[in-house]
Amino acid sequence: MRRAILSLALLSPGLALAAEVPGAQLSALWGVPFAGILLSIALCPLLTPAFWHHHFGKIAAAWSLAFLLPFAAVYGPALAGSSLVHALVAEYIPFIILLTALFTVAGGIYIRGNLHGSPGLNTAILAIGAVLASFMGTTGASMLLIRPLIRANDNRLHKAHVAIFFIFIVSNIGGSLTPLGDPPLFLGFLKGIDFFWTVSHIFQETLFLIGVLLALFYALDSWYFRKEGVLRADPTPDTGRVGFDGGLNFLLLLAVIVLVLLSGLWKSPVAFDVAGTEVGLPGLVRDAGLVLVTLLSLWLTPAKVHADNQFSWGPMQEVAKLFAGIFLTIIPVIAMLRAGTDGPFGAVVAAVTRPDGQPDPAMYFWATGLLSSFLDNAPTYLVFFNTAGGHPQTLMTTLAPTLAAISGGAVFMGANSYIGNAPNMMVKAIAEERGVRMPSFFGYMAWSVGILVPLFIVTTFIWFK
Repeated sequence: MRRAILSLALLSPGLALAAEVPGAQLSALWGVPFAGILLSIALCPLLTPAFWHHHFGKIAAAWSLAFLLPFAAVYGPALAGSSLVHALVAEYIPFIILLTALFTVAGGIYIRGNLHGSPGLNTAILAIGAVLASFMGTTGASMLLIRPLIRANDNRLHKAHVAIFFIFIVSNIGGSLTPLGDPPLFLGFLKGIDFFWTVSHIFQETLFLIGVLLALFYALDSWYFRKEGVLRADPTPDTGRVGFDGGLNFLLLLAVIVLVLLSGLWKSPVAFDVAGTEVGLPGLVRDAGLVLVTLLSLWLTPAKVHADNQFSWGPMQEVAKLFAGIFLTIIPVIAMLRAGTDGPFGAVVAAVTRPDGQPDPAMYFWATGLLSSFLDNAPTYLVFFNTAGGHPQTLMTTLAPTLAAISGGAVFMGANSYIGNAPNMMVKAIAEERGVRMPSFFGYMAWSVGILVPLFIVTTFIWFK
């Protein structure tokens, strides 16, 4: 994702670019570094896995410099520097702080006992995760449930599909009902969209997608379960009743939710200038609180809980390094999108309007969704939010179908690729760390194109036509 999603969604309303990148003047060639890092993520683990494993951070840094240095030479060090500071201070750092807090707190909760990964149990966990995602965020729900789900299936021969459907349901679509679920919706909340507007307008779409995916998963998992026959010896011993260790982290998780919500509700005129980027007091308080929550979780969680949970910083480090590159190389791409019909991507923006000048919800759904599959879905949401007029009251009433299409496209289609949403890559990294052979970048997209895209087409004809 890319996930400036979470970051931009967490920005305070007063945060703005100090110096705008001239998106209308840019050539589409400025998007090459961003395309390069995406292709590196897609191809290098498949073609050169050992090299990628040891040097993915350097590759991300190289693509970042491939954008920053030429940009500084053409448009001047001042604009390049202000863009870099804004990307780091206003977007990347808040994103990583929130992600680290959720990763740490969820990693400090150990679901004790040996669950046995039957099709019924696996489906139930996915359903629970779908509900939790809208209240504790897709990242929080993913980090809480992915480890026990993998452990429950550690004696299964076929289990990659379990993690794939987990990404579909828990890491993405389940977070579509409240602003706490996924950052694009939180960004809309900051813009004036009512807290419960989304649940009242795309609940049916969400219920349809999750219901069909759960049914498909149960059928597929049952087929694999029967095909496997006698399962391998379970490497996880039965240790009694299922329960929780590290329960204090539930309170810390609640603190994370409160801090994020508070940063959107609290209006303060106090702001600080950081090299041209204005940082509001609510955002600073939120980030300081999240850092404190992270430290408290590490301090108060018994070492045995982390050991039992096989907690490690590897997945977090991978996401942090790769998304640092994504956040920087995406700067010109977002600027070109924000330029609207005057920019290199003007055809995309123009395509969402009907000949009579009225917005086309179906086109908004697909344009927002496809871009959110590979770009940061928070600024993508904001681009089409503004393209549709940007007036909250009008969008919630007269143009409600258009806002629903934008919201659904941004959240639902984050599941189309590993980089569509930050939890996707974290789930993939945790699964691989525990011996699950996850599909490659394009292998995963074969699953999403084969399963999700037909469902999105049906959704379009029912709700967004």
